[in-house]
Amino acid sequence: MFYEYQKHSGFFAVVAGGMEELLAEELNELGAKNVVAGYRGVTFKGDQRILYKVNYESRLATRILAPLFTFDCHSARYLQSTAKKIKWDDFLDTDDTFAITASVSDTAGFTNSLYAAQCLKDAICDWFRDKTGERPSVDIKNPDVRFNLHIRKNKAVISLDTSGEALHKRGYRKSSVFAPMQETLAAAIIRNTGWDGETPLWDFMCGSGTLLAEAHMKYCRIPSQYLRMLFGFFNLPDFDRKIWSEVQEESNGKIRPLPEGLIIGSDKDQDAIDSARENLACLPGSESIALKWRPFRSAANFENGTIVCNPPYGIRLGERDEAAMLYREIGDFLKKSCNGTAAYIYTGDKTLVKEFRLKPSKRFNLVNGNLDGVLVEIKSFKVKYFEFGVTPLPGEEPNESTETPEVAPESEL
Repeated sequence: MFYEYQKHSGFFAVVAGGMEELLAEELNELGAKNVVAGYRGVTFKGDQRILYKVNYESRLATRILAPLFTFDCHSARYLQSTAKKIKWDDFLDTDDTFAITASVSDTAGFTNSLYAAQCLKDAICDWFRDKTGERPSVDIKNPDVRFNLHIRKNKAVISLDTSGEALHKRGYRKSSVFAPMQETLAAAIIRNTGWDGETPLWDFMCGSGTLLAEAHMKYCRIPSQYLRMLFGFFNLPDFDRKIWSEVQEESNGKIRPLPEGLIIGSDKDQDAIDSARENLACLPGSESIALKWRPFRSAANFENGTIVCNPPYGIRLGERDEAAMLYREIGDFLKKSCNGTAAYIYTGDKTLVKEFRLKPSKRFNLVNGNLDGVLVEIKSFKVKYFEFGVTPLPGEEPNESTETPEVAPESEL
């Protein structure tokens, strides 16, 4: 039996909101064809080699789906009868476990996504029971095989998840502090900076080190799934282990070392530094990343570099007041101590951006879970010390440059 992805070489890459165009660019770079960005996903075409490479190297995609069957679907009964036409033993047997992720919209025959998933699950189990007298088990936490069901406007697509576990799970997060950033979001932030290793990169609130890890992997060309052992595409009926080994070997062969001091992380919390050190140790070459326990306010000037940061934004009222004060302190630090530096700061609360008291030169809307966050670019140029009441350092003459960070009126932020 030939499935839809085999007939058309077409796949669907799932991605978080705000990253669709970024992912489309990345897929083109990885060699995919007919790349089209849509809502929370990107369609593309490619052979087995491209499918394996996208899964292994994409830093932005959450999952890569291989469509098996697309059909009109007006009711649960029709879903079940159609699903039974698929040879499910092409993908699993009765000793395997499976799980189904479903989404339903604008379809009268289904009350919710959970009900649709239940209908497909019953069809799979009934198919095996009719053929063998036994059925595979469901395991929603750690299944051997993952399927995806998408129904919109009475059109259904059943797909196999070729990634298996979500691709944001890189495998390096062994320890974490409060509210760690998702890896794919961190990768999108690094990509949006345009950082290429020509300037040092510093995260002065590094937490458990996710931004540092993604910057390190990008510069060193470490595949995003370097630490992963299992993929969902192993379950495809046409999986070719020889091609997969060639893709993996070629990708790993591009890894390069990290120069000492090119990537720097610091945090005022010693536990955060300990977590970052443990996580980064999972990645090759990470011993060259400098980690320091200190608040950013005590740091010396950081000039002609790149800053990435995800400061806390405070969800509760009292926390938000503290966050506003912190953002003002960050703005002051950028003005006084970061000449020639481009700062990229992500926040889950867009209203806090005005607290920097600096006008962003760029904004990138990026979704973080249920939060509609924003990444802002703030460029700091050389300033006159007396403009901000800063005393020159010992033995240093005041800088006579007249370029200053542009301070934005409240109405423009």
